[in-house]
Amino acid sequence: MTRLILTADSSAAGALMGACPGDLAIAIERRLVWGALPSGAQLDAFFAARTMQENSLHWQDDCPSWRLEGFGVADLGLIELCAKCEAVELWISPESNDQLMLLWLLDYLRPHTNVISRLSLIQTDSGIGDQLPKELATLRPQAVPICNDHLEIAAAAWAAWRAPTPQAWFGLPGRDLKALPHLRSSVISLLEELPMCGSGLGATEMRILELISAGHVHPYEVFPGHEKPNERRVFGYWEVGALLDGLAHCPAPAVSGLDEGPFDLEMHEDADRHARYKRSRLALTELGKAVIAGADDFSRHNPIHRWWGGTEVTNDRLWRWDPERRTLVAP
Repeated sequence: MTRLILTADSSAAGALMGACPGDLAIAIERRLVWGALPSGAQLDAFFAARTMQENSLHWQDDCPSWRLEGFGVADLGLIELCAKCEAVELWISPESNDQLMLLWLLDYLRPHTNVISRLSLIQTDSGIGDQLPKELATLRPQAVPICNDHLEIAAAAWAAWRAPTPQAWFGLPGRDLKALPHLRSSVISLLEELPMCGSGLGATEMRILELISAGHVHPYEVFPGHEKPNERRVFGYWEVGALLDGLAHCPAPAVSGLDEGPFDLEMHEDADRHARYKRSRLALTELGKAVIAGADDFSRHNPIHRWWGGTEVTNDRLWRWDPERRTLVAP
């Protein structure tokens, strides 16, 4: 085997397998922008050889088994597999979750100099999975060898994302981040998803309210997507569905008219429930209108409990982002 390609999206891995026949592309689709991060023990076990790791807590879980078996590498640890390859490439898109996966990978591989010496990074300006294999084959970006600058930035940023407060993450733009050119925008985008001063909602939630106010009344009209008006790309499909649930199904809703929920696999597998969901006609409640107008705060009326990296955000520990001053506000 000559080359191992690691990416953070299964669509990207499929496109890369088509563009690079003979090489092995593996997607690591762990969502790091949403929910509690894995524990330290789970993080340590994630890239190890498969033993008793829980489902979704092994790095090969999102790669088709036939692909791994065809290359004879099923259940190997990442370092073991890298040792079998002449070269290892990281293909990373600019989306925030991909950037976090890049930080984790570089931090994990940092002590393994035998891997680092064969490791290179390809950072694209658009989603890798959105491109056809022939486009990737003909428009191949330059692979940059990993150096100390990459590793030092990744180690500091990954530690900041895992920290129990957002303060270290907020300090990252003060560093020289040019070795990872898409990291700075991801740092800001993620800070914007903290509850904002004045509204108690993150940027994606506020964008949902703005779109409903503008007349986009069906649920999927407020989801991000190709040529859709919601340009926020921090969260994925299931996560945006959960955010809309949280705005509509809470003690003091900001959104009315969402006829189904929760937004989970069970609802999607029930054709009638899913159809009702899609037919829902959304509207802002009086609270939603007040939040949009800057006259009320969602968190004054509803419980807040979510994870932002390693930070547990609650009503009592409500770290906020001030979008006007571009600064972090402690509880």
